Amino acid sequence: MTRFIALALVLAAAPAFAQHGQSGAHFIEMWDLDGDAKVTAEEAAERRNDVFTAFDSDEDGFLDAEEYVMFDAAREADMAENGGHGRGAMMRAADGMLLAHNDTDNDGKVSREEFVGNAAAWIVAMDKNEDGAVTTADFGRGMGMGIGKN
Repeated sequence: MTRFIALALVLAAAPAFAQHGQSGAHFIEMWDLDGDAKVTAEEAAERRNDVFTAFDSDEDGFLDAEEYVMFDAAREADMAENGGHGRGAMMRAADGMLLAHNDTDNDGKVSREEFVGNAAAWIVAMDKNEDGAVTTADFGRGMGMGIGKN
């Protein structure tokens, strides 16, 4: 997978309104690997691996501070283009990519294992109806808790 395609995947994790204004549709389109209109933890883990590869520019198995600056800048630019941080699951989609949510050992960098390993918690944080997957319905109003570390 090229770095450009993986970059598109990370940007799709940012809050965005897709075609026809349906909240979360673009996220589902980019992260749903089997085309069933929902994103599972397994699909998120696979895509997060692709995203990690795209931003691990020195290929050392970590996103260090410099690489995370580039990663955050790309996400921020996409969020600005697509209406800001949003609310609910849209905000948690973006927040779940932050260094603070992925550096589980607090060493100032994120390993591939940390980043991919947080996929399940990321899905749980966005899964409003607790059915084990994220759909466009989970991007509606009235969302609850935010993302935490595993």
